[in-house]
Amino acid sequence: MEKPNILLVTTDQQHFNTIGAFNPEISTPNLDRLVQEGTTFQRAYCPNPTCTPSRASIITGQYPSQHGAWTLGTKLLEDRHTAGEDFLKNGYQTALVGKAHFQPTAETEEYRSLESYPLLSDLAFWENFEENYYGFDHVELARNHTNEHLVGQHYALWMEEKGCKNWRDYFLAPTGSMDPATKHKWGIPEAYHYNTWIAERTNALVENYVEDDQNFFLWSSFFDPHPPYLVPEPWDEMYDPEQLTLPDVKVDEHSQNPPHFQLTQEEDPDFSSYKESGFAIHGYHKHAGISAGEQKKNMATYYAMVSMVDKYVGKILDKLDELKISDNTIVVFTSDHGHLFGQHGLHYKGGFHYEDLVKVPFIVRYPGQVPAGKVSDAIQSLVDLSPTFLDFCEIPVPDHMTGVSQKAVWLGKKESARDHAICEFHHEPTTIHQKTYVDSRYKITVYYKQSYGELFDLQTDPDERNNLWDNPDYEKLKSEMLLKYIWAELEKEPMPMPRISHA
Repeated sequence: MEKPNILLVTTDQQHFNTIGAFNPEISTPNLDRLVQEGTTFQRAYCPNPTCTPSRASIITGQYPSQHGAWTLGTKLLEDRHTAGEDFLKNGYQTALVGKAHFQPTAETEEYRSLESYPLLSDLAFWENFEENYYGFDHVELARNHTNEHLVGQHYALWMEEKGCKNWRDYFLAPTGSMDPATKHKWGIPEAYHYNTWIAERTNALVENYVEDDQNFFLWSSFFDPHPPYLVPEPWDEMYDPEQLTLPDVKVDEHSQNPPHFQLTQEEDPDFSSYKESGFAIHGYHKHAGISAGEQKKNMATYYAMVSMVDKYVGKILDKLDELKISDNTIVVFTSDHGHLFGQHGLHYKGGFHYEDLVKVPFIVRYPGQVPAGKVSDAIQSLVDLSPTFLDFCEIPVPDHMTGVSQKAVWLGKKESARDHAICEFHHEPTTIHQKTYVDSRYKITVYYKQSYGELFDLQTDPDERNNLWDNPDYEKLKSEMLLKYIWAELEKEPMPMPRISHA
């Protein structure tokens, strides 16, 4: 049987419930098409609710505590083995277009970073960049969330090739000159938006691979809907904020939660005890000071960003059809982590392992192989992507990959490949350092050197409003879940060296 191609399509910071097939308030016709033609997994989890750790896990098949890129501001060391290396050794072409974020935006003498500023904006460097990058033989990169000043790399080169010589007008200083007060409506023409770039360059690469009769492992990595909330015309008018349903917030729902949850609801919270090296809880914004009207407008723009990505995912799917390779291409659509846009009185991301942050949208299509129109509760983890892709392509899975192959589950031949998922968040060694274990019903979160924690019954309390950690009626359950978590941690230990002698 001919080996399949692999097309991984990801977004950045997309809430799991932003697919039109399951949420009537948002329009995503192309993702709905994937839902109809493939299997949707509704219990898919990221290994960390921030970008670098989760993205590094996708390509290594390891958890952040194993591959070492444990938080934002760290780098995935170049000596870490990635699935791309295995694909290359087995005759596949490998490429990444869009966001990598395997390295930080600053560097030191000891730790160099290709994704650091000002190198990001050195267009001459990127025009001649031909290095293998973490197993990707070909990369076309940028490092942006909407109008961030870090624009450069291949995206800026593409804009100039397209005749957009004034591209700096659409981005913030120091690279650009856009007014930082601008919200919601982004002046950049859609023709020069990075969604257009990613889809166009993905399709060009696929055409080349088909013309040369080459199998490929290709990652199309979109930047949206990660805030800032900005989208070009006409998408900025797509949704009426007044027609959207804001997340419900329960009064005093954090009263039984760890201290940093409770601080979020104060008018002027003091997070000084959670700071080290100048960093606090990443990306967190509280409800205080954000009106219901502003929340709805943010939500409308966020939905519009998802819908715009959907259009360009559709262009990639159409190209597979045009080239007659859809039946031999495994398409996976997912995101690196979730997003909070008002749930639990919180915004963006940080040290909060609510389902909104750790669950991700997850659709698999492989015509004639993966069941069409199926919705599954089988637990998935992004650490499983590399071993599963390799397994489908009949390439041996390296022993150090601690993710599991989901091949039989995706094919509908097995109900599940794992009975739990683990999510880690480790911002600084002694501040917010937590791990979450979640199984088919319950979810427990532990904190380093802390006696507090979280325990939720996702069956009776799917919105995670009632923390059972200190409830005496659940002491036995808490003990059982802690033991399961310990077993799961032991199971994560990679065993790359087989025993070859008694002593």
